Amino acid sequence: MSKEKITGAEALMRSLEHAGVKTLFGYPGGAIMPVFDALYDHRATLNHILVRHEQGAAHAAQGFARVSGEVGVCLVTSGPGATNTITGVADAMIDSTPVVVIAGQVGAGLLGTDAFQEVDLVGVTQPISKWSYQIRRAEDVAWAVARAFFIARSGRPGPVVLDFAKNAQVELVEDYQPMDIDFIRSYDPDPETDPACVDEAVALIDGAKKPFVLVGQGVELGGAQQELLDFVEKADIPCGCTLLGLSAMPSGHRLNKGMLGMHGNLGPNVKTNECDVLIAVGMRFDDRVTGDLATYARQAKVIHLDVDPSEIGKNVPVDVPLLGNCKRTLALLTGRIAEARHTEWIESFRTYEEKEFAQVIRKEVYPEGGPLNMGEVVNVISQATRNEAILVTDVGQNQMMACRYFKFSKNRSVVTSGGMGTMGFCLPAAIGATFGAPERTVCAFMGDGGLQMTIQELGTVMEQQAPVKIILLNNNYLGNVRQWQAMFFNRRYSFTPMMNPDYMQIASAYGIPACRVQQREELDKAVEQMLTTDGPFLLEVCVVEEGNVLPMTPPGNSVDYMLMEC
Repeated sequence: MSKEKITGAEALMRSLEHAGVKTLFGYPGGAIMPVFDALYDHRATLNHILVRHEQGAAHAAQGFARVSGEVGVCLVTSGPGATNTITGVADAMIDSTPVVVIAGQVGAGLLGTDAFQEVDLVGVTQPISKWSYQIRRAEDVAWAVARAFFIARSGRPGPVVLDFAKNAQVELVEDYQPMDIDFIRSYDPDPETDPACVDEAVALIDGAKKPFVLVGQGVELGGAQQELLDFVEKADIPCGCTLLGLSAMPSGHRLNKGMLGMHGNLGPNVKTNECDVLIAVGMRFDDRVTGDLATYARQAKVIHLDVDPSEIGKNVPVDVPLLGNCKRTLALLTGRIAEARHTEWIESFRTYEEKEFAQVIRKEVYPEGGPLNMGEVVNVISQATRNEAILVTDVGQNQMMACRYFKFSKNRSVVTSGGMGTMGFCLPAAIGATFGAPERTVCAFMGDGGLQMTIQELGTVMEQQAPVKIILLNNNYLGNVRQWQAMFFNRRYSFTPMMNPDYMQIASAYGIPACRVQQREELDKAVEQMLTTDGPFLLEVCVVEEGNVLPMTPPGNSVDYMLMEC
């Protein structure tokens, strides 16, 4: 009896289905055409979202992955199609986002000949991905896909690139069988935790008078949100959250003292340099969090919980490393530590909260007059969504203001480009988020600069009727660069003023309902209109042109030195 023979392209479709993929983002082209032809027969099970640029496919896959906890997938062609995804691959790598990029490639017989749209994608992406592999034979498809998904989602998640030669797409494979991989000998995604280190950490925590927890995205990635709450509530330890860790615990929790870093809250930054035990959970001590490393938490014993051994001691010396998924390591600590109360230490944050409110927050969020501020717009929308929406941001002042003033009551609610700071990230990532969490409201905050970098994805919004609530904070500047020019370059605004198009006409051309707000009294009604409109909506808010994000730790300064005005 003859065995079934299928093409490598068909094998890819079946492998994706076996991996649980239901949604993928992409753009067809010559070198990936056999795969798209096979996809035509799988439209009932594989929902392909046609983006308008391959960078958009990568960012949409990131947004999908960040809110769903699943692996995001994008499908592109060779040459420029593949290289257009590279920003997204690098972004996913530094922000630990599980993405699989599948790119077409010229046939194996043409490799190295500078054939049309040939590029060494494996060589280009190896330094910025967890794994990059070229599929040259149809019989290797099932193995490569299974391995790719295991690597992308396990341990510290990240992007994987599969370079799919065209000959392998059309070759026949006999008796195809999907594969599952959950072990690779040379790869240890969840290292064992040293019991002696647990003992040391417990002793330090029990003996601490001023303990402080840094909450990173690793809590979300490890599904350890409840374990975090169990730990900090039993030990009564205040917390500060990194940019990507903001929704790992509810904003209103009594132990959540706010955001860390350059534009974070005053209390958490100051207290970092006062605590006696610093417990870092699933975070990498990014320079925007630490400021000057020479002065960072030198008085504290540092306990670092992380699944990635390469992060231990990379930037900040660590006294006690706790390797492993923080869902497990936090539970180990909680089961051993003594119940404690640190009432006086926690109360000491209040002075800084009151100072920041009086000098910064009151002016930004509750102004008595003048133009609209970014912060007040963010606050109004957060309250209107009952702090339950997903926040997606672009990069710049809109990002910092949104992350400072948006509040969270649900996990996996922050999608932003943290490590790379990729302008243009927001719109495609927000599209992906609507597919990753279709039951939730997705609020996408962006500036006029970032929107114009990927504005073509309004076409994807139009075609899919993706219900993205686009909030354009328009200040007619590249605002973050302008702020630095004002503060550090004697107000020499070199190429930061923006000449903008009429966004209402652009929205109309794409069939997207839109509204422009210029006066404070118009804001509440416009926000209500946006949130009650089914499908997408573009809300343009004309905000103060030369507003600044404060507080701010100037580059190179100690994390506890924060400017309250400039």
